[in-house]
Amino acid sequence: MSKESRTKQTAKNMTWGFASQFVAMVLSFVSRTVFIRYLGAEYLGINSVFSDVLNLLSMADLGFNTAMAYSFYKPLAMKDEKKLAALVTFYSNVYRIIAISITVIGLILVPFLRVIVKTETDIPLLEVYYLFSLAGVIISYLFVYKTTILTADQKNYELTSINIYISFGKTFLQILALVLWQNYIVYLAIGVVLQFIRNLIATRKAEKYYPYIKNKEKLSKEDRESIYKNLRSVVIYKLSNTLFTGTDNIIISMIVGIGIAGLYSNYLMISQKLLLVLQIIFSALTASIGNVIAKENSQKRYEVFVSIQSLSFIMSGVITCGFFLVINDFITVWLGANYTLDFLTVVAITLNTYLSCILQPFWVYRDATGLYMKTKYVSLAGSILNIVLSVILGLWLGLAGILLATVISRLSSYFLYEPIVLFKDFFDKSATGYYTSIAKNALIALASCVLLKLLLDRFTIDSWPKLIVEIIFVGLVVSLIYIIFYHNTDGFKMISNKVKSFIKKRS
Repeated sequence: MSKESRTKQTAKNMTWGFASQFVAMVLSFVSRTVFIRYLGAEYLGINSVFSDVLNLLSMADLGFNTAMAYSFYKPLAMKDEKKLAALVTFYSNVYRIIAISITVIGLILVPFLRVIVKTETDIPLLEVYYLFSLAGVIISYLFVYKTTILTADQKNYELTSINIYISFGKTFLQILALVLWQNYIVYLAIGVVLQFIRNLIATRKAEKYYPYIKNKEKLSKEDRESIYKNLRSVVIYKLSNTLFTGTDNIIISMIVGIGIAGLYSNYLMISQKLLLVLQIIFSALTASIGNVIAKENSQKRYEVFVSIQSLSFIMSGVITCGFFLVINDFITVWLGANYTLDFLTVVAITLNTYLSCILQPFWVYRDATGLYMKTKYVSLAGSILNIVLSVILGLWLGLAGILLATVISRLSSYFLYEPIVLFKDFFDKSATGYYTSIAKNALIALASCVLLKLLLDRFTIDSWPKLIVEIIFVGLVVSLIYIIFYHNTDGFKMISNKVKSFIKKRS
């Protein structure tokens, strides 16, 4: 694929990604508002805990999804249709086994659900709710081996357009079910059916673009061994990442209670929606960066990294400062003051959000370069530390302690080690400058948050018009602060030139 084609595909993926994210954000707020009104915070907590349990079950795929996308890059570039068909056939067999494994493990967990989900009142159909949620996960594994090729070939926009339409349909039907029947089972059943339809449409789309993937080809022994070799590293990384991101709600439920897990899920949803803005941009760049890694020298790789890191610095500051300053006012206006969390917990959520934002460019390069092969054991150690600290700090500080444990664990593993390996192996440079730039960015964010917090605390935000004014004010001020600090950097100049070039072509 030419450089111009890669740029167009990336821009197309971003455009559809932003459209999808906007739609998803609106639908999420509407759906959650109705959900809380008719079912309450406890059921919201159940939803969150089940999500984490099912994330842990997804470890049964052993990282094949990551390995699969990675293995598609070269044959797509070489237009090797026979190899691609063989890969799809190979992965179809693997994912059938994975679906069966998840089903078995998921059913084994049923007798232990009431230990994991700590509720103040009895939930009679808890096991039934869980089985519906489990069905949704199993269905996704029966299709993923075909749709991943669209992502690897920079055609995310095809999947995104499908997601938009399905999201509209699912949200409308689920809201209707809640209003008419206040029935959680019907709510979950609609989600399962719509997920099946979405996956079926996406599969047909993949077969339309790549009709040869329906051919039953056999993968060579050498290729299988290569995949398994890569997979051994991915397995440990997958395990580590899932333990990092998929255990908080379970621990919160067991130590603090399902009601608090429900309150936290509102903050987490908003944080994740903001993070998705960055993830859309950087996931759209992953395949293109994989091409840069394969064809360009270390200096060019570094220049591209610097450009996307500059974008990350600005957006990380705006997102995290905005979240910290506005979130409790937003929750108060949206749901009521009784749904807000304490200051220390908000700080902990903000720190986790900041780390997730600031590390996005690095994670893109990690996925594109296969860096997880060299850092897998450090990540595993960090995830184990996270669980241990979450229990200790959770018993001491409650919800805030569990979330601060994740911050400490992430800083002591991902953040301290992986950039050193990336800079040494792929940029031929020291990572000292990278850490210095992160420290500078963090100080700017801290100063911005403190000063604006002192100012905003003078005002009472108790209505949507006031909240909108506050959001606009915070967004503009923080954006201006970061542009002042970063407008002279090489990365910011590269981004500005690309934006100007894009606008010029459109005009």
